[in-house]
Amino acid sequence: MADWSKQEELLQAAFEDRELMKRGDTQDAVVSVLRALELGQLRVASPVGTGPEAGAVPMEGDLREWQVHAWVKQAVLLAMGWRQMRVMGQRVPEPSAGSVGASPQGRVHGPGLSYYDKLDVRSDLEETGVRVVPPGVIREGAHVARGCVVMPGYVNIGAYVSTGTMVDTWATVGSCAQIGKDVHLAGGVGIGGVLEPAGARPVLIGDGAFVGSRCIVVEGAVVSEKAVLGAGVCVTASTPIYDMTQSERVEHRGFVPPRAIVAPGTREKEFPGGTVPLQCAYIIGYRSAKTDDRVGLNKILRETGLSL
Repeated sequence: MADWSKQEELLQAAFEDRELMKRGDTQDAVVSVLRALELGQLRVASPVGTGPEAGAVPMEGDLREWQVHAWVKQAVLLAMGWRQMRVMGQRVPEPSAGSVGASPQGRVHGPGLSYYDKLDVRSDLEETGVRVVPPGVIREGAHVARGCVVMPGYVNIGAYVSTGTMVDTWATVGSCAQIGKDVHLAGGVGIGGVLEPAGARPVLIGDGAFVGSRCIVVEGAVVSEKAVLGAGVCVTASTPIYDMTQSERVEHRGFVPPRAIVAPGTREKEFPGGTVPLQCAYIIGYRSAKTDDRVGLNKILRETGLSL
């Protein structure tokens, strides 16, 4: 196991004194952390008792007990301040006149995508075994495991996406978010980024979770293993999540328990000007071993009336 103590010391010092970013050894430390994040050799958060070199550990149990490795986050923040803006991407050259398949305007395909930013876009997709459908983007410093699919979505710096996960169309994985294996982030899902303060917990999505269309999970909220969020559910650090499966209602904040099936809802709150409905979420059931496969999940969705 690599010893990262020197890099940790350099990065913590530079975070307090940005002038130290002018030094070559500090710059090398930032770059080495970005490359290690991409390879999954480092991650921003891991189970209590493990270091940032935890790797592909199961995202099971109580993810609220995971610890944050602030110095790894500091490397991400330092990179953003140190790197300079530049143009990225290439334009596809027009075919010459008379080329086979050329259009009347002398074109077969439009220009390639280009970007103007500080951080690179991952281009090593073939060798890492990740399918990315245009114009999907995996940003520098993000890890997406072999076998994952990124539709026209976005994975930001510092994020960790485990094997078998689908990032569906226009879904976004925010900076430093930690996504388990075999997770489905449906169309338009917004997984928020948590960069500052450096010690703040990122969003954690457990193994086997299904996050329905247009869901929002932000502010370091935790969605536990095999939970199902119905379309449009919003989970923030302060969103009330009411468990309606028991005789006495239980309330959670910023936490979805394992295997919970969650529907969007509203609650009434009084203000001087009157009573208004505010957003909340309701746990309306729990997955069992019989509903772990897709057929079983479809059955329980029909029974509860939940849409994904």
